[in-house]
Amino acid sequence: MTALLIHYMAPIMFASLVVFLLLGYPVAFSLAANGLMFAFLGIELGLFRPDFLQALPDRVYGVMNNETLLAIPFFTFMGLVLERSGMAEDLLETIGQLFGSVRGGIAYAVVFVGALLAATTGVVAASVISMGLISLPIMLRYGYDRRVATGIIAASGTLAQIIPPSLVLIVMADQLGRSVGDMYEGAFIPGIVLSLLYASYIFLVTVFAPKAAPGLPLEAQTLREPETVRHPMMMPLAALSAGGAAYLLAVHWDLFAWSMPAFDKVGLSKLVMQAFWFVVLTAVLFRPFIGIIRTMTMSLYLVVIASTVAGIVTMSFTDVKAGADYIVLTMSVTVALSFVIAVLNRLLRLKLLSKLAEQVVFVMVPPLGLIFLVLGTIFIGVATPTEGGAMGAAGAMLLALAKRRLTFDLTRQATESTAKLTAFVVMILVGARVFSLTFYGVDGHRWVEELLVSLPGGQLGFLIFVNVFVFVLAFFLDFFELAFIVIPLLGPAAEKLGIDLIWFGVIMAVNMQTSFMHPPFGFALFYLRSVAPKVPYIDRVSGKQMAPVTTGQIYWGSVPFVVIQLIMVALVIAFPAMVMHYKGIASTIDPSKVKIDIPQIEMPQIDLGPPKF
Repeated sequence: MTALLIHYMAPIMFASLVVFLLLGYPVAFSLAANGLMFAFLGIELGLFRPDFLQALPDRVYGVMNNETLLAIPFFTFMGLVLERSGMAEDLLETIGQLFGSVRGGIAYAVVFVGALLAATTGVVAASVISMGLISLPIMLRYGYDRRVATGIIAASGTLAQIIPPSLVLIVMADQLGRSVGDMYEGAFIPGIVLSLLYASYIFLVTVFAPKAAPGLPLEAQTLREPETVRHPMMMPLAALSAGGAAYLLAVHWDLFAWSMPAFDKVGLSKLVMQAFWFVVLTAVLFRPFIGIIRTMTMSLYLVVIASTVAGIVTMSFTDVKAGADYIVLTMSVTVALSFVIAVLNRLLRLKLLSKLAEQVVFVMVPPLGLIFLVLGTIFIGVATPTEGGAMGAAGAMLLALAKRRLTFDLTRQATESTAKLTAFVVMILVGARVFSLTFYGVDGHRWVEELLVSLPGGQLGFLIFVNVFVFVLAFFLDFFELAFIVIPLLGPAAEKLGIDLIWFGVIMAVNMQTSFMHPPFGFALFYLRSVAPKVPYIDRVSGKQMAPVTTGQIYWGSVPFVVIQLIMVALVIAFPAMVMHYKGIASTIDPSKVKIDIPQIEMPQIDLGPPKF
């Protein structure tokens, strides 16, 4: 029995930790107690050396001395101040008016605002609760299917997991020993793609079940003006916009260069192929651009197009040509120019913008400006994530002050919540260090590494196995527990297999999003349940009696979005370039074909004669 216990100490230790957690003990204390218990047991069995415990104070001090973790309180404080200052309410109201005329408009607004809140708050609870309180009553009032409404709110709130400045990405970077800035840059495009997948699902719902996501009635569109109704310039502008987008994709950025070799065999030149893709993309994009113009007011559309063109032209004079850096910096210029146009329009009374267009610009630009200030400085290397978080916290207070909503109570509540969350994270990390010290002492890391490295299928087999493993654990553990317990065990095996750890970390972060959406233990579902109506109520606008939202409706509404999150995991695995762009433009030289010829130099023979003494 003793020999069996010594041989299987590592798996027994991990299994006992899972039992502790399932019994409901706090995570930090379960980790620390488990580590110390098995340390003493290992000493008795002669498997664990007592002097290992002398390293424990240094490990705890290492947590306290880790400057990277300072980004957690800064970004948390920034998000809480913005959320409590009414930013979410203003955004949802304005964007809801912008998209309100189309079917599923409020759902699109929830996805859009969820992505913005994710990039400002970084906290899932704040995003889900804010959107649940503000948008759920409106969606129920105008006849949205309860499963669609609750599912899109919960899923959009979880975007705070993957869109920088996500707290879990900071923890993942720390546990994998990689740069937080690289992790942010690698996760930026997958976060945007996931938002687009949510919006695509809503589009499919409106096509196949239009009554499940209706548009706002005319009486509810308080900011709508008649300039969007069949404007004579709609068709020419749509054609011009489609052609411009096609030119950027097919010619300027040459995104379809991968198809060139197949056509080179029949003698088609690159210029002809670019012209072919230009025509195809213009035809494909024409109809979507008509829909975009119908959604926006004409003046807002013109401002967005002019600002975007100015941003692209500005970026052509820089060395940044691709990746998240390009997107963030281009959008920074676009947002700044839009704000300047809106300010000049109001000050000089030019009447270039409609009421809705002006409202959209003034509501969206401040949070967008803060996002691009923080992420832009991190991406281009001007600031570290900790410094970027400090700038974000200061910027959030300035925005709240500008809205005249910065009060002592708001600051106190945000500070207290930040202190609680930071203490929670640090205590888990201290417990994780105690657990990992013992786990490494009994050679648990070697056991895990040998188990995972020997899986069939190489890198792909490893990725499939660990994703299924994390997906199952996410039914019972939240993302912090997974990041502190599981990731340190998987990281060394991934590195030994030659997997880029930033790519691996982003894959895991997308997968761990499902921990918020899993019925029946998903935290996002609990947050939404806490603000969704539990009993029949009288709607304050229509005066009608509304049925409550059941827990079953919330759970069933989350299922399609869990599937979408798993599809996103597969996409990140299948297309690593979505993440690997963080390294910049790769070299086109194959190192295996590099040949260096060193000419042999013959030294002249010199006769020095016999030695002289």
